[in-house]
Amino acid sequence: MKRKMLLTWSFPLALWMVFTGAAVAFAAQQAEQKPIILKTMGSLFFGGNVTKADNGVTFHGDHGYAQYYIPQNSRNYPLVMWHGIGQSGKTYESTPDGREGYQAILTRRDWPVYIIDQPRRGRAGRTQAPPAINTSPTTMLESQAWDAFRFGLWIPPKGPTVFPNVQMPMDGYTIDQFFRQQTPDTGEEPRTPEYVRAMGQTVGELFRKTGPAVLVTHSNSGKYGWATAMVQPELVKGIVAYEPGHYVFPEGENFEDIPRGELHVETMDPPRIPLKEFKKLTRMPILIVFGDNIATAPSDVFNSEVWRSSSLRARQFVEAVNRHGGDAQVIFLPDLGMKGNTHIPFADLNNLQVADQLEAWLKEKNLDDRDAPHQGPQQKSMELTIPLEK
Repeated sequence: MKRKMLLTWSFPLALWMVFTGAAVAFAAQQAEQKPIILKTMGSLFFGGNVTKADNGVTFHGDHGYAQYYIPQNSRNYPLVMWHGIGQSGKTYESTPDGREGYQAILTRRDWPVYIIDQPRRGRAGRTQAPPAINTSPTTMLESQAWDAFRFGLWIPPKGPTVFPNVQMPMDGYTIDQFFRQQTPDTGEEPRTPEYVRAMGQTVGELFRKTGPAVLVTHSNSGKYGWATAMVQPELVKGIVAYEPGHYVFPEGENFEDIPRGELHVETMDPPRIPLKEFKKLTRMPILIVFGDNIATAPSDVFNSEVWRSSSLRARQFVEAVNRHGGDAQVIFLPDLGMKGNTHIPFADLNNLQVADQLEAWLKEKNLDDRDAPHQGPQQKSMELTIPLEK
């Protein structure tokens, strides 16, 4: 009760702080802006399958889509950016309040970027899979999305509240844009190990086209990111996971269970994989990043439990990777002096600072070289997928 009273009482103050922060953020971005000079830009589909009907008619589906931007003075390793649940590549483009996102920020800083729409989502929606059934509260209700992205709490029938220090503008335009960027699945997204591996193989095909690159995941794509790295451990040179929802652990090893309340999110229980596969994650540096306002005690709010559980699991995952000789780290932005970040820190008012932190880590891991500039995706020949008559 005390926390709810604080949130309600602080709403006008929170709005004042956010609007002030928005003005500062826009000023900072204007100060940084210089022309973005590209060598090339474009888009491509990757992976997928081809089915053939009895009459010979084909269907190409279940592929991914990526748009890419290659700077004139490109660095060596592209950043392959993968959206989260209910999202598309839009999440890395303009922020909900209309500022530049990672698409422009990082390209201006000479990073080649590839922005994904995952299979059965957005521009990669072509599929013959059964229709998607919304089983996740996050995608079923906008009130749940509000909670999941940690703007505050929205527990109907009461209206939404805002965390006092939130780094996202709470004006009408921003909120409208945020909810309109939610994107449905065009086909089911099974929560099975087989489907996770299949997604890893599909995005692994993109890495075959980009060559060595750094994978940036967000939220639900975190679990697919681990699978992608295990499919292409030579090509995935590093992983930056913004608030991943899921992890993997080696078979046969024990780890401490997390404190559980009455509402336990079973889908957060990590799967076990063979140690041989897990060790592939020790072959590239891993950075896990969390924002602010994460619950520290068991809660009866679904998405509060999700991020409390995920933040605790992250520490265990990092310990397991490092124990097997890897290089993994988890950071919480408030510990670095960045307060109020939501579930999408790369779109928050301080996303320039968040990008600075990302670049500092890439530099530390020697992933920011320029001696062999990335030129764009490799176009490889392939056999015909339709029965052309000769």
